Amino acid sequence: MISERIQTRLRKDRPMTTITLRIPIDVVESLKELAPKTGHGGYQALLKAYIGEGLRRDEAKHFFGPAERLADALRRRGVPDDLLEDAMRDLAA
Repeated sequence: MISERIQTRLRKDRPMTTITLRIPIDVVESLKELAPKTGHGGYQALLKAYIGEGLRRDEAKHFFGPAERLADALRRRGVPDDLLEDAMRDLAA
């Protein structure tokens, strides 16, 4: 079963927003040089790809990993959320 989070991520018509990031000039220059070598149309596309990769990695770790699945199973069996959140923080430390 695909989670609602993933189903939303796969939609092509998701709402977008514009943000402003302060990034060192040398980093932007490196992105501009690297973008065509990695098959991206420009540095912004490469930056979005990097953000997406990191986001997917961290979501998998924090939302879909074994610890989160165990917490969900315990939650369904009546273990209080505050106790589960404390245990998850202990695991992350």
